[in-house]
Amino acid sequence: MRDRGQAARALTLTLRFAGDTRWEKTRRLGEPSAHEDHLHTLAYQLMDAAGLQRGRLTGLTLRGEDLMDAGQVAQQISLDGVREDRLVAEGAVDQIRDKFGPHVIGPSATFRRAS
Repeated sequence: MRDRGQAARALTLTLRFAGDTRWEKTRRLGEPSAHEDHLHTLAYQLMDAAGLQRGRLTGLTLRGEDLMDAGQVAQQISLDGVREDRLVAEGAVDQIRDKFGPHVIGPSATFRRAS
């Protein structure tokens, strides 16, 4: 979404199970956002709400809903320095990906050494 300059007001999780049954749930964000922390938190809340135990999951879709122009999203001042640092780092990561490609930076757990 950030690549397209959009922010979501809600996320919808759709789960498909064996036997063509579906489960769908939409949750709204407190404020429109395209920040990974906000979207991850809401996605995990949706997964928790699904209460998956031993269902035979055959498909999963997570979709941003009620999109808006990210330039129209109000930026709230936060007193949480750690959160602010993550948001600044997220912007720097976006700039690096724009300049060098999407696979040059990411979580260290996904890093593969060139042999």
